[in-house]
Amino acid sequence: IAMPKLPFVAAAAAILAGSLFALAQTPPATSPTTNPAGRGRGRGFARPPTTGPGMIKDDLTGQYYTPQRHSDYAFGADISSTFDLEQRGKSFKDFDGTTKPVLQILKDHGYNWVRLRVCVEPASLPQTTAYTVAAAKAVKAAGMHWLLDFHYANGWADPRNEPIPRAWANLSQPELVETVFNYSRDTLAAFAKADALPDMIQVGNEVSNGFMMPNAKLPEHWDEFAQLVYAGINGIDAGRGNHPRPKIMIHVDHGGNVDKTRAFFDKLNSYDVPYDVIGFSFYPWSHGTLMDLRDTLAFTANTYHKDVYVVETGYYYQPHMFVATPGPFPESPEGQAQWLDAVNKTVMDAPDHHGKGVFYWEPAGNAGLAARGYFTPDGTPEPILHAFEPYNRPAHRTDDQ
Repeated sequence: IAMPKLPFVAAAAAILAGSLFALAQTPPATSPTTNPAGRGRGRGFARPPTTGPGMIKDDLTGQYYTPQRHSDYAFGADISSTFDLEQRGKSFKDFDGTTKPVLQILKDHGYNWVRLRVCVEPASLPQTTAYTVAAAKAVKAAGMHWLLDFHYANGWADPRNEPIPRAWANLSQPELVETVFNYSRDTLAAFAKADALPDMIQVGNEVSNGFMMPNAKLPEHWDEFAQLVYAGINGIDAGRGNHPRPKIMIHVDHGGNVDKTRAFFDKLNSYDVPYDVIGFSFYPWSHGTLMDLRDTLAFTANTYHKDVYVVETGYYYQPHMFVATPGPFPESPEGQAQWLDAVNKTVMDAPDHHGKGVFYWEPAGNAGLAARGYFTPDGTPEPILHAFEPYNRPAHRTDDQ
């Protein structure tokens, strides 16, 4: 494809996603238990908490623990709207009734990644560059990793409607390519200046049918689409400076459709687009069954040999989508938690350990979608908040092992 002469900076270093510290363990202070009846009996309470190389202190309990190898798996949530809700006075509680920022509540329940979107200004959503930079700084301060979701639009961008930003509407294709490059570069530079660079970046949101329509609508304009994806990636590399290169994600919506996945990525790969991982949206009322998700993830991992994520999913805690027809689980607080657990298990079962994470969409709620979040209208948490805990607890090491 005809490309402008834009720089494509080679990767400086791959980020090991989710790794907070080097893994290390202190040697046992006593000899191993040899009495079979006593094995494991003292774990967790036989000896007091110990500090040592590689151990970190848990903010919630004050105990020290060694980060485990699951840290490269994303237990995540898209909290793009959360900071705006909290700034406007909305508060949220943990199960003990304590009011906390949602970010802290998530961290306390095993979350290690968040997802944040950014919109082209003038934005019709709160997520301007300045807003997202401030949110990213909070995420970094919490010791968590984050995924940047470029909405190359003034507001919502999804497969049904990926509108071109108003200020870009009359640009020629070469001018649009240069503008996308400049915008991506300048946005990344703003995160770099704030010491809050993302660990992973989506070049577009749910781009199954293209983006910046009508200019890069698919399948009519594959050449234009590929040029703009290149421009976004090139801009990311130019804007990050000397910092390590974030992983590049291509995000599509059809998490339960092998045929659509094959058609899209076979065509994209024919352009040699340099991306690292694949993200899917998967909602049960739009994208099929859990078996469909399993098959799509298995096909993707086996065919393209890339890590896969579900970067959007959700379920209602009260009857909403599955009233006339049954859903996979009851639309209840318990059924909502079962859904997230089932999606997570399906991702974890992807072949060759290519399943790398799940992000729940807007757990603090979003306009008109509160019953899809983690909290009741008064900010009380629902059982879904516990869904990831069986996979990353116990974290605490109190027995010197």
